Amino acid sequence: MAAKGLSKTFLGQPAQLKATRAQTARVNVSTSAKLETATSQLPLEMEELPLAVNTWKNKNPLPCKVRSVERIVGPKATGETCHIVIETDKKAPFWEGQSYGIVPPGTKINSKGKEVPHGVRLYSIASTRYGDFYDGETTSLCVRRAVYWDPEMGAEDPAKKGICSNFLCDAAPGTEVALTGPTGKVMLMPEDPNTCYIMVATGTGIAPYRSFWRRMFYERPPNFEFTGLAWLFMGVANSDAKLYDDELQDIIAAYPDQFRVDYALSREQNNTKGGKMYIQDKVEEYKEQVFDLLDNGAHMYFCGLKGMMPGIEEMLKNVCAEKGLEYKEWLEGLKSKEQWHVEVY
Repeated sequence: MAAKGLSKTFLGQPAQLKATRAQTARVNVSTSAKLETATSQLPLEMEELPLAVNTWKNKNPLPCKVRSVERIVGPKATGETCHIVIETDKKAPFWEGQSYGIVPPGTKINSKGKEVPHGVRLYSIASTRYGDFYDGETTSLCVRRAVYWDPEMGAEDPAKKGICSNFLCDAAPGTEVALTGPTGKVMLMPEDPNTCYIMVATGTGIAPYRSFWRRMFYERPPNFEFTGLAWLFMGVANSDAKLYDDELQDIIAAYPDQFRVDYALSREQNNTKGGKMYIQDKVEEYKEQVFDLLDNGAHMYFCGLKGMMPGIEEMLKNVCAEKGLEYKEWLEGLKSKEQWHVEVY
């Protein structure tokens, strides 16, 4: 396997690894509690589609319609995150790991005083090429509503809210959206279904990994019957802010030897130094395992806030020093073998 010489038992016993569910009810976008595979429903001709890049451009976007918008966090979450399904009618095919752009309606005044359309906003795609309904007719986005709290006003300032995120989170079924893309090659999945994945996310950075795990475990097309390992590190503020946890729990129950989830809950957990538990702290707890997996061919992905990267890189640098390795040379080796995938903002 890609992580040669390492048994799947590195994941430990299922009872020790099962992530705790948030106690608050939330939208369940899982296909079923039993995780029945949808292979027979898939239009498998989509497996033959070439990688598309910039099919739809900013000046000529694809008009699509919103099918549904659902809040997927609990009431105590810090902010609102929505799962948004958009009807594309198979006109903007993509591969897992790519992004779409959305051009919000309306105009703005640019630095030259000229009225121009709003610029495109990029969102990682949160579904597989087949969409949530396995027919290839839709795509999904995971969007956090961007707001600005004005300390002087003691309230949110609507003039400074995120134009595109609020447009999407407020959209009703049938709302037209202008879609561009797809774009990106950095976060694509390896072709080998026996690969080991280490996926690190903060917040909505989980979006591309949802496309990964649904392809691995929910769909299992004949040319990608996943036999590898998938390890997700997810950083959010608290249990109510977990995203897609119902799906994750279903996979853990169905595939305990192939899937693991470790949460970093910054407002509920402490790191080994007594401070808040951030995603880099959680990864550091398993630094030896992570390093060994990478050394044996695993692919490591990062998506979300760029603030997580310095801590993770410092941790790996220290492990390299302990092992007598030069960090820059070791990292360049991972990059040259396309094992290192970073999409942060």
